[in-house]
Amino acid sequence: MSTYVYGITHDTGALDGSGLTGVGDPPSEVRFVRTDGLAAAVSTAPQGLRAKRRDLSAHQEVLVDLARRDAVLPMRFGAVAEDDEAVAAELRRAKEHYTALLDRLKDRVEFNVKAVHIEEAALRTVLSEDESLREANERLRAQDGGTPAERMAFGEQVAGALEELRRRDADTVVEPLAAHAEQVAMGPPVDDCLANVSLLVHRDRGEELTREVGRLQGKLGHLMEISVNGPLPPYSFVAEPAQ
Repeated sequence: MSTYVYGITHDTGALDGSGLTGVGDPPSEVRFVRTDGLAAAVSTAPQGLRAKRRDLSAHQEVLVDLARRDAVLPMRFGAVAEDDEAVAAELRRAKEHYTALLDRLKDRVEFNVKAVHIEEAALRTVLSEDESLREANERLRAQDGGTPAERMAFGEQVAGALEELRRRDADTVVEPLAAHAEQVAMGPPVDDCLANVSLLVHRDRGEELTREVGRLQGKLGHLMEISVNGPLPPYSFVAEPAQ
C-alpha cells in the first residue's frame, strides 16, 4: 500500500510513534522510515483520503509532537509516496539538503499573521482621505444614486482606492512584524485579507512577536482585525530539494 508522509526529522533514539495518532478512519499507526541519520514520520495511506477536519488535525498533531523534540521539515497534508522504500530512497538522494535544512530550522517555528479590513471602516477611510471621491459620493446621494453609468464609474474609483489602502496597510502590518523574524513569506490573499504573512521565528522570540501583534491590533483595531496562529511547524520555509 502507499505510504503517507508527515515530515522529516533527525533520526534519534528517542523517536517513538506509539503515542501518535495518524490520518484515516480508523486512525493509522505512525512509524518511522530511517536512513542515513534522517527519519520520516509515515503511516499507511488510507484510501480516498480527503481534507477532513479530523485528518487535518491528526496530520498537524504528528508534526507538532515531532517539533517539540527536534527540528522538523513538515510535509503538506496529502503527501503520499509509493511505499516505505520510496521514502527511504528520497532521504538518501537528498540527504545533504534535508540535513542542512534541519540544522537551519533548529529551534525555529512559524507564526502566521492575517489582517483583514473592517469593510465599513475602510470605506470611511478612503472617502475621508480622497476629496474627489467624497464629492462624487455626495453628488450621487443628492441625485438619488445617479445613473447606472455614474454608479459604475464611482464603484470602480472606490475599488481602486480600497486596493491602494490594502497595499499601504499591508506594509503597515508586515514591516514591524518582519523586524522580529529571521525570514518572511507572503501568502495569497485568502479570505479577502490585506496581509497573509508567515514568519520564521526563534522559539525564544515567539512571545515577542505575539506582543507586537497585540500592539498593532490595539493601534489599528478601528480599521482592521489582526489574527495570529502559532507556533507552528515551519511549513512555509521548507525548500524542495533539486531533482
